[in-house]
Amino acid sequence: MNVRYRVELSQAERDELTAMLSKGKQAARKLKRAQILLAAEAGSSDEEIARAVAVGGSTVYRTKRRFVEGNLERALSEEPRPGAERKLTGKEEALLVATACASPPAGRARWTLELLADAVVKLTEHESLSGETVRRRLAENGLKPWRRDMWCIPRVDGEYVARMEDVLDLYAEAPDPKRPVVCFDESPVQLIGEVRQPIPAQPGQLERYDYEYRRNGTLNLFVCLGVNRPWRKIKLTAQRAAEDYAQCMRELVDVHYPDAECIRIVQDNLSTHTPGAFYEAFAPAEARRILQRLEFHYTPKHASWLNMVEIEIGVLRGQCLDRRIDDPKLLATEVAAWERQRNASRARINWMFTTDKARIKMGRAYPDTGKES
Repeated sequence: MNVRYRVELSQAERDELTAMLSKGKQAARKLKRAQILLAAEAGSSDEEIARAVAVGGSTVYRTKRRFVEGNLERALSEEPRPGAERKLTGKEEALLVATACASPPAGRARWTLELLADAVVKLTEHESLSGETVRRRLAENGLKPWRRDMWCIPRVDGEYVARMEDVLDLYAEAPDPKRPVVCFDESPVQLIGEVRQPIPAQPGQLERYDYEYRRNGTLNLFVCLGVNRPWRKIKLTAQRAAEDYAQCMRELVDVHYPDAECIRIVQDNLSTHTPGAFYEAFAPAEARRILQRLEFHYTPKHASWLNMVEIEIGVLRGQCLDRRIDDPKLLATEVAAWERQRNASRARINWMFTTDKARIKMGRAYPDTGKES
């Protein structure tokens, strides 16, 4: 039936199809049509092409016909497919979106597809509406009302901007061995053990472990990260009280940076991160001695992303802690091994955000941006 549809490609068309198949970055259907055209020009029969390309004979026929009657672009592209008329009009879709963005009915925590379908039926002349129709219309508008994200919503005011720019300017300074910059934070770690022994992985079989687990308490990680050198230090403690924080700072002064005149610490606003913690842990003279070697720079509230060490803790969790460990000694050994390897590889955080970029990207958030600089 398709004798009259003879495929004759120009050299440019042949090169285009050959390049498309060699790259393989197009949709599978488009690549199959390219194979069909090249095989047809080579003189293969429709039956041979259908077997080789793994398509039906009608696909071979349509592709050749669209090339002969149209052009290469038409032969490779999808034909418009007839479909049912959209059940919701534009106004009805707008009503669905507005309903999904409103509060759910009394007694319900969130909207579901069925609840939204029922609500739209009551507000329109439709007798029924499927949940799938609702899902598709919501997806087109980027809505998932049954999901919510918990997020820290900062109050961006003058204090926020001042602290942000203070930290960013600190990161941008040239390295000064006498005045090093260290990012500091802490993170809790749950000690979790296996109730049943996991089954090791085998060829063709993933490692399997039981969903049930045993809790064995928690530990705290104090993490220090050098901003201008590839160095980090992790200390495990049973808790994160003011005394533990003060001890960590004393080790930073006396052990890790004994020759520094002033260590500038970037940290968050936790209640223990205060000079008073040193007087709770040490005698007044000792507390004063340590504090004279430290200079604190606080990130804005709800802006922990400005602390480089948050990124480092994320790497630590992904590379080392993403498993079940219930023994404090084993945890300490594994963390120490990760720390040594990370330091030996001279890994550093490539910080790209600067004060100038902040003023551009967050310009709308800056208070009183209309004032002269």
